[in-house]
Amino acid sequence: MGNFTAKKAQALIKNGTPGRYSDGNGLYLMIPRKGAPYWMFRYTLAGKRRELTLDKYARLSLAEAREQAVEAQKTIRNGIDPIEERKREEQVTIRTVKDLFTDWYHDLEKRLKHPRIPKRIFEREIAPSIGHLTLDKVTPMDVRAIVRKVAGSGRPAIANDTLMYLKQLFNHAIKLGLLTYNPAAAFNVNDAGGIEKSRDRALSLDEIHKVFQVFRDNSDSFSRDNYLACALLLVLGVRKTELTEAQWSEFDLKNSRWELSGERSKTGTKIIIPLSPQTLGWLEELKIRACGSDYVFPSRRRSKRPHMGKDTLNRAIAKLFGREPGNKPQPENRMGDIAEFTVHDLRRTCRSLLAAAGVPGHVAERCLNHKLKGIEGIYDRYDYFEERKQALAKVAVLVESVINGIPAEYSEC
Repeated sequence: MGNFTAKKAQALIKNGTPGRYSDGNGLYLMIPRKGAPYWMFRYTLAGKRRELTLDKYARLSLAEAREQAVEAQKTIRNGIDPIEERKREEQVTIRTVKDLFTDWYHDLEKRLKHPRIPKRIFEREIAPSIGHLTLDKVTPMDVRAIVRKVAGSGRPAIANDTLMYLKQLFNHAIKLGLLTYNPAAAFNVNDAGGIEKSRDRALSLDEIHKVFQVFRDNSDSFSRDNYLACALLLVLGVRKTELTEAQWSEFDLKNSRWELSGERSKTGTKIIIPLSPQTLGWLEELKIRACGSDYVFPSRRRSKRPHMGKDTLNRAIAKLFGREPGNKPQPENRMGDIAEFTVHDLRRTCRSLLAAAGVPGHVAERCLNHKLKGIEGIYDRYDYFEERKQALAKVAVLVESVINGIPAEYSEC
């Protein structure tokens, strides 16, 4: 038996005098100057004195504390340090695919410039199918079903990315000794989206005229926000999310400038984008339509996102081509004989229009916020702001009449 009774322990706590009170056999009741009283077990292992906190007095009775002390003594007799054993037990337990992703993503978030991409693909494409499964339950058939489903939805590039992240995810499990084989290892791009061909689609001026006419004719499904977003992408040449996730605080409309920060720019460096009179007019309209939102393109639906979704524009354009994911029967093709294009093709079209306007290649590349290659990229730190201003103004003049072909009515906020 120890030195304590339950009443004696309670009396010591009630008295509140800070100190270490022994029950014998290495078990102590600790009363700190600050904080709640707790049980502690002291022991010596390999010549070193160590202290193992058991639990707070309020959660652990005297009998339970003695029992835990006895268990710790058994562990020590077997040559195991109970403190180190507890550390191992307290490590994150990785049981499911979702647990594995959380552990993998912790390191990924620090390494990658755009860690949101693998996270988005996991949450949308992978987690709904296998996120809840324990690691040993995942089979190559599960992997095949996931990548086939993504490829079948008309997103070959995303299918390839999904397969790539599945391989990396399960390699992480092998590294940690949780699996001995990777269920995604045997698959390649031919099983997913196929070898991706670089796109070279750019719209001609005649196509731009027809496309924006179709946009206007279908304003019931293709919103004014979508229309103005496409117009700005065409004349500014920025990347989709750089525009659709922009906040008004980035814009100085009075001085016709847009400051795109390094955090939001794909290149990781800040760039000042000159705004032509035409783009200022469209932005002023968007300011009214934003109804006080911090975002240029606020979310028009109840959503966790405060801004336009990443797929909104591409889905809206695809619908006009008679393609709508998950919707059968498919909508009517409103684009006629126009070859299909994506939102990113508007950026490529801007580059084509810059060339048509006689803009030098190095200036056009900086308009698209591309890093200049080779020696020129290393030594030329001049940002061509005035040249870019003139160049983008030329593009705006080329398409102004097309975009402003029919006056648009403001919708109520």
